[in-house]
Amino acid sequence: MKFQGIAAENLAEVYRLAAERYGDMPAFATRIKSGVFKPVSYRDLYDFGLFLGTALIELGVEARDHVAILSDNRVEWNIADYAVLMCGAADVPRGADVTNQEIEYILAHSDSKVVFVESARLLERVIRVMPKLDKVEHLVLMDPKAEPPKGVRGLYELVDWGKELREQGDRRVEERMAQIRPDDLFTLIYTSGTTGTPKGVQLTHSNMASQVRNLPFCLEQDDRMLSILPVWHSYERVFHMIAVSNGCCTYFTSLRTIADDLKTVKPTIMASAPRLWENLYLRIMKNVKESHWIRRGLFRAAYFSSRMVKGSTFFFQRKEMDLTGRSIGETLGKVLSGVFKIMLFLPLYVALNAVVLEKLRQIVGGSFKGTVSGGGALQPHVDEFFNYIGVPVKEGYGLTETSPVAAVRTVPKLVIGTVGPLYPETELRILDLNTGEILYPNTKYRANGRGQKGEIHLKGPQVMKGYYKNPEATDRVLKEGWFNTGDIGMYTFNDCLKIMGRSKDTIVLLNGENLEPIPIEAKLCESPLIDQCMVVGQDKKHLGALVVPSLEGFAAAGIKAETLTELAGSKEAVRLIHEEAKRFISFDNGFKKYEHVHSLKLLDKPFEVGDEMTNTFKIKRHVVDDKYHHFINKMFES
Repeated sequence: MKFQGIAAENLAEVYRLAAERYGDMPAFATRIKSGVFKPVSYRDLYDFGLFLGTALIELGVEARDHVAILSDNRVEWNIADYAVLMCGAADVPRGADVTNQEIEYILAHSDSKVVFVESARLLERVIRVMPKLDKVEHLVLMDPKAEPPKGVRGLYELVDWGKELREQGDRRVEERMAQIRPDDLFTLIYTSGTTGTPKGVQLTHSNMASQVRNLPFCLEQDDRMLSILPVWHSYERVFHMIAVSNGCCTYFTSLRTIADDLKTVKPTIMASAPRLWENLYLRIMKNVKESHWIRRGLFRAAYFSSRMVKGSTFFFQRKEMDLTGRSIGETLGKVLSGVFKIMLFLPLYVALNAVVLEKLRQIVGGSFKGTVSGGGALQPHVDEFFNYIGVPVKEGYGLTETSPVAAVRTVPKLVIGTVGPLYPETELRILDLNTGEILYPNTKYRANGRGQKGEIHLKGPQVMKGYYKNPEATDRVLKEGWFNTGDIGMYTFNDCLKIMGRSKDTIVLLNGENLEPIPIEAKLCESPLIDQCMVVGQDKKHLGALVVPSLEGFAAAGIKAETLTELAGSKEAVRLIHEEAKRFISFDNGFKKYEHVHSLKLLDKPFEVGDEMTNTFKIKRHVVDDKYHHFINKMFES
């Protein structure tokens, strides 16, 4: 596929060329009320960037300085982003839900000189920590409806100032743009975490430029993109850059208004998170359950026939996941089975597709070319459901450190259960967790190591420059250009990547929230009733925990037991552990809502060195996941 968008080695140049090529076409649109969006054109957005960038230079922002943007999705975010990059600086983005501790740490650690703040309420919190931020020189309020307090600039006030300077002949922005190098930073994104020391991921212009030029599917200028994920996340941001490069319009929505906005905008593509599709799936299932029995019957018949026909079609198109490398006999059996299913169910599918399934497709606007889900794994039944009813949900994979896309499903490789083939220019290695042996690619294994499970390492033009002011952390994950993702996976026999878990500690919930389990486990083990525990919840709605109870602790609490088996089977012991989890993992102890533990399973055997633990008493999470996967699955069934 030939790339049709704008390719340039720095993003400021992409913005300039987009203004020239797309002119008065809408670039971003803000929701005013139901059914009404107010657009800003590519030319106007670029002009705003020129004006604001000129004002930033006048305020003292130098090339390669850092400028923070604390804001959720809004057109002023894009204006600030344009301005920062066009004056040769790098932005430090974070959402409006940032905590006070994060404000203080990120602004100080990033050496930000100017801070854009979304709202008056957030501004008050930033002002309170200003005495600790000796490098911050200017605060800028982004909300045009709010009056900036004394000493704080308004964004549009700066825009007007910069416009006056340019009318007087100021062209310093163009000079800065000409000096931007491909390996200059365009952003410094701080990863989420509960340890108090999030890491600053340094991404360069060339990192993002590679994501844009390697887009493995076509976009047209009349495509409409719906923006719901936080733009400060690298995943949503790459979609914004792709949209700008291809002349698409991006419409800002929210969880509160998305159902209405889907009908109004009729998007053709969007970035999404698994939770969005799970909620939509549950809503559809609820409506089906509450409908008349005839409609329930029609839905079941339509979906079953679609599964039979599309499932078989996927096999013939090599879109059925193959983890083992099927033999000729197995393949022949599937061919015969597929032909039989298509012949038997195709008439029913054709009859019910327009009557039943088309109505379901209208829920997402009816114009969908597809969505790319990222930030966590799609639940298999949700993944299958939407792809079988004709809503092409593609799944992508990556990390902030890979800008972020490392693999993504495409139409030719829409293999359910995988994250698709590698992104162009990306290299992959699968390593044995215990020995470090390269399992893929390796000619000593069948099919060069396909089907071998191990730790995923990536190399490519999208891999970060490193962690800001943290060479030790950089050296731990980045060696000779290879980035250790900490994820476990395998390369399938139909050349797609399948993610199978994590070897490092970070847990990513279904809604995309990242958290570190170790502080939660440490807090839980402060309870006298808990001897050992491991927090679980990768790709789930909430957290759970495997708990080894303390015989001594329960004896002191008046519940005597001879063995752990007795405690593990005691309803009273389970109740008390639940109460302890609520008491220790609470808001009062500094834990966020998504860090609370909702499900528990008491184990009848302690974790032991040489089995579930290392010699330094660290839990081998992948070993525990494998050993107790049946308990973990059951924990999250409801």
